Amino acid sequence: MATVQRGCLAIGDITGYTKYLAGVELEHSQDVLSDLLNVLAGQMRGLLHLAKLEGDAVFCYDHDDGGADGSTLLAMLESCYVAFVRRRQTIDRHTTCECNACRLIPTLDLKFLVHHGEFVLHDVAGSHELMGRDVILVHRMLKSTFTQRTGVRGYAMFTEACLRRFGLDPEALGMTAHIEAHEDVGEVAAHALNLEERWKRDQEHHAVHVAEGQGVTMLDADIPAPPARVWHLLTAPSQRMRWQPFTERVDEFTQGARGLGTTNHCVHGDASVVEEEILDWRPFRYFSHRGKGEFGVALFTTELTPIEDGAATRVSWRILPDGGEAGLAAFRPMVPELQQWFRASVEAMTGLLRDA
Repeated sequence: MATVQRGCLAIGDITGYTKYLAGVELEHSQDVLSDLLNVLAGQMRGLLHLAKLEGDAVFCYDHDDGGADGSTLLAMLESCYVAFVRRRQTIDRHTTCECNACRLIPTLDLKFLVHHGEFVLHDVAGSHELMGRDVILVHRMLKSTFTQRTGVRGYAMFTEACLRRFGLDPEALGMTAHIEAHEDVGEVAAHALNLEERWKRDQEHHAVHVAEGQGVTMLDADIPAPPARVWHLLTAPSQRMRWQPFTERVDEFTQGARGLGTTNHCVHGDASVVEEEILDWRPFRYFSHRGKGEFGVALFTTELTPIEDGAATRVSWRILPDGGEAGLAAFRPMVPELQQWFRASVEAMTGLLRDA
């Protein structure tokens, strides 16, 4: 008998595709769909398991012991949307074809439905199939009236069960309440996050980034895990305590979820405290924070680059001390000890991933 499991169920769905398909050339439309689905699947399956591709949608899941927290789940959805919109813009910008399939690319958008519930994994014809009432619920909720009610086409909708499981505060995150009723699953309460608005804010926000060649490169290291998983290890306080040397506690202060404006207090074994404030947050590409500790005050950028077709991640740590050339000169004597700290961190992280 199959074992009933609990976990996260998520579907990313390309909105407007049915209408798009009705008025375009099939050959070109399939090329566009394949391109966008590859982007979506590549972002989602770094954190979740790919259940199946469903036409114009990607269905993923994770078990309760998967380890991702609410902030990392939000980061994944934002990363998916940013990657999708960027790819959509690139295809539109670079195409010279004037057929309807290429001309109507900008009409496509992306929505998500995220739920937490029970499911059973069955092997059917050599592939995994998820079954259960909650699996049905996720698919029913994709056909919501949210866009008709609000005009928002790019969004992530979370059921109340999902919000509770991941400890997400819909009010603090600026979500919109929504209720759907379906004959077979009943009334379902949910909240939706406007991803279109988040994308616009992301474009307007001034980048805070220590580029290659600026400041001091502490380390470039290859980590044997996808960017989404590495991001979670690098940013979640519960994970940082597992690999960060000499760290006794990481206290995080957020407004709804980890991201821009989040502050951390890292307490070390010698009773020293490092204060951090996140100044730039671009899941799963890079994040920058201002740090204050025994090393002085400096800007830190941690940059992630997918390698090995997304199965592994190259992480680059760069530091730009305050104070211009004088600050940089004062910082340089500390570099060897800090580089040793970063190497020990990578070794611990790699060990955790191999033991998982």
